[in-house]
Parts: sequence; structure tokens; C-alpha cells
Amino acid sequence: MAKRPKKKKTTYKKKHASPLKILLIPFFILMIYFAVNDIHNTNKLSLFGKEEVPSQYIPIYKAAEEKYGVPWNLLAAHHRVETKFSTMKSLISPVGAEGHMQFMPCTFVGWSHPTCGELGKGDIPDDQKTDPDIIEKYGGYGVDANGDGVADPFQIEDAVFSAANYLASNGAANGEIEQAVFAYNHSTEYVEDVLYFAERYIENPDEREGKK
Repeated sequence: MAKRPKKKKTTYKKKHASPLKILLIPFFILMIYFAVNDIHNTNKLSLFGKEEVPSQYIPIYKAAEEKYGVPWNLLAAHHRVETKFSTMKSLISPVGAEGHMQFMPCTFVGWSHPTCGELGKGDIPDDQKTDPDIIEKYGGYGVDANGDGVADPFQIEDAVFSAANYLASNGAANGEIEQAVFAYNHSTEYVEDVLYFAERYIENPDEREGKK
């Protein structure tokens, strides 16, 4: 049986990082910092958005985005197209859509409600329209966002969160923006209007670089 040859002892010198590599560490850290911040800045409010979108609503849109993953500027665009940021004289449309974000009662409470059908106006009692338990029972999209025990389309927080809930459920949280907007209102013109404002409410590359 052949004997295994003895291994020679090898001594290793401890390597020290070169001064150049040490100097490059802060550089790479800064690169990562600016890359991350550039990602976050892609949805910053544009100059047009600052003039158009009421500032008191922006924290609500962003809170809804954080919860449902729907871009805040898309929610702002829906609010703009639906009720001109709640400035319309009546928040009830001729066909029966209600509130800041114009929900049909059957969509808000749930289409399985026994009174729902056709266009979705239904004949839902007022006390059921805002009851979270009733909404959960019938599979609606209404949300009690401010925790006051009711889900009310005439309360701005509830309305925006409900819209985010609906859009997320129809694909907006997964990037299917056009599909979700079309589900909100089956009109290509509506989709174009919403996407137009959504795009204009955030900075474009030229604005970020200070160009006109």
C-alpha cells in the first residue's frame, strides 16, 4: 500500500486591505445611498402636482399606498377625475355613485347584497351602507380607514382607502394599472384621463435634473 506523501507546511501571510480599497468604501456607500434615494424620488410630487393636488389629501393617499400598494398618484388622479378633489356641489352622481371617490353602493357594500343588481345602486339601508360587518359579509370594498367604526364613502379617509382596496384587488398593486382603472370605470376615455393626471402628478426625469 503506497504511503501518502507528507504535506509541506505552508505559511500564509496575512493580507491587509490596500489604502485604495479603503478609500473606495465611502464612495460605494454614497453610490448605494444615491441609488436608493433616486428610486424613492421617482414618485415625488411634481410642480404641476403641487399646483393641482390639495396638500391635505397627500398624506391620506400615501397612507393608502403603504397599506395596499397602489401608487399614491394614481389615487390622487382618481380623486381628481371623480370629484375634482371633492369640490363638486354634490358627491352623489345622477346614476347613484356616492362619496369622494364615487362608489356605487353595491360595489362599496358588496354585490351579493340581496338588493343589488343592474348598475349597482341597490336599495341598501343607510345603516348597512357603512357597517363594516355588513360589508365583510357581502364582500364589498368599503374600508373603515380612520377607525371610527363606520366605513363611509363620504369620509375622505374611508373613501380613499376603499378606492385603494378596490384598485389593489383589480391588479394595481401588481402593476396592472390600466386593468385596475378600467375595472373602476369601464371607459377607455376614463382610463386615459386618470393615467394622464397620475403621470403628471409625479416628477419626470427632466424636473429631477432641474430642466424645463
